[in-house]
Amino acid sequence: MNTMSLSAGLAAAVLITQTGLAALPAAGTAGGKPNILIILTDDQGYAAVSHNPLHPKYVSTPNIDRIAKSGITFNQAYVNGNVCSPSRAAILSGRYPQRAQVYTAGEGGRGMSLDNRIIPAYLKPAGYVSAAFGKWHLGTEIEMSPLKRGFDESFGFLGRGAHDYFKLDDPESPLYRGLEPVKAEGYLTDLLTDEAVAFIRRNKQQPFFCYLAYNAVHAPVQAPAETAAKYRDAKAIDPKYQGDDRGPISTYLAMLEHLDRGVGRVLDTLKQEGIADNTLIFFLTDNGGPFDPEQFNQPLHGGKHSNWEGGVRTPFFVSWPVRFKAGQTIDAPVIAMDILPTLLDTLGLPLPADKPLDGKSLLPLIDGKVSVLHDRLFWSNGNEGWWSARAGDWKLLGEKDKIQLFNLAKDPGETKDLAQQNPEKLAELRKAFDEWIGQMPDPMTPGMSKIWSAESADGKKEDKQSKKDKKKEDRKKAKE
Repeated sequence: MNTMSLSAGLAAAVLITQTGLAALPAAGTAGGKPNILIILTDDQGYAAVSHNPLHPKYVSTPNIDRIAKSGITFNQAYVNGNVCSPSRAAILSGRYPQRAQVYTAGEGGRGMSLDNRIIPAYLKPAGYVSAAFGKWHLGTEIEMSPLKRGFDESFGFLGRGAHDYFKLDDPESPLYRGLEPVKAEGYLTDLLTDEAVAFIRRNKQQPFFCYLAYNAVHAPVQAPAETAAKYRDAKAIDPKYQGDDRGPISTYLAMLEHLDRGVGRVLDTLKQEGIADNTLIFFLTDNGGPFDPEQFNQPLHGGKHSNWEGGVRTPFFVSWPVRFKAGQTIDAPVIAMDILPTLLDTLGLPLPADKPLDGKSLLPLIDGKVSVLHDRLFWSNGNEGWWSARAGDWKLLGEKDKIQLFNLAKDPGETKDLAQQNPEKLAELRKAFDEWIGQMPDPMTPGMSKIWSAESADGKKEDKQSKKDKKKEDRKKAKE
């Protein structure tokens, strides 16, 4: 396969060497329609899986590694945003999140309008039962919840960003079962696993779609004390493990262990119920890790909240034992919005005509019919300042008005800015980005623009100031 491999000097950064690809039997054979499982983790870095040979020595994820070893590792897999919400919008809709006016976590909190179809709505006519467990972050109001978007069952929280892992009866940040707030006890990561396991067992006789969106390992850094105690010597043995102001590294590693245990329980359940071979699994995380990028995103530069590779490239494993040969790796760039079109292709379902998908089916890439899936990929955080484009080996990186150019085949760590040496390539990518962003609507957040400029940044400052003034006025009225 003609893939875009990393340079020989960084060969250890790829997760396995390229192997042969298995021929794909026709969809619907060997057990009928596959069950579908998407496991999405939160803020888990590129090297926060032990399948990556550059992982820190205290990172151990044997169960997540099982998915990679039983299927395909995509070494250059991206998400559509450097924070939670845009990535989630893209996974579920198969489209650039900007089309739904979701550029940042803020828009995701406000919601994604209901006229944007997502995965369960496509699968329901094919006889699938669907459930969403965990973090939603595509609308904090109940009108935007999973059950309003086509899911049949749900358990988790709607809110933005983080959720306490132990305080599960907070009326200010409730857990919902379906449309009703509920109280729960235990450790949230474990509870989400319980829900997924129970759903699989209830629905093993029919095709199901399970969207298991763990909020681990997102802050707050919290884990059962007995698990964290296993890692208490991590800092002493390896000085790199310093932790940060969110919590000690021992607790973070304990969170990762509970996450991996949960994945293992889900995989074991599929096996116990005799449906593992015909379950199509996607594993990925929603953005790069924020917890010391030098430890958990290597060999990539940067992390969450940035469009450096460490912010938007994540682990991405796909497994379907009845169809895909185990142990494959693919270096061609792919992106999270490819998941939905892959499902439609797998099931022989039609692509939408009214709102065409931006993602592409992974199947032609997997079966060797093509060596490149995307000619170009784009990202934008609006006037928060990050914007970027990738074409072939080249990546344009915009940070406000600073523009850099990198050759990722030769420099995956983005250490050498080649903009001055390659003005024509820079101009080509800038033109492509401008044409792409020109098609997108503005963010739904008042005062936000779809690309950074000095004027839009000033407008954002003014908008923040107006909000502060309004709050002061509201407080004043309340006192009166």
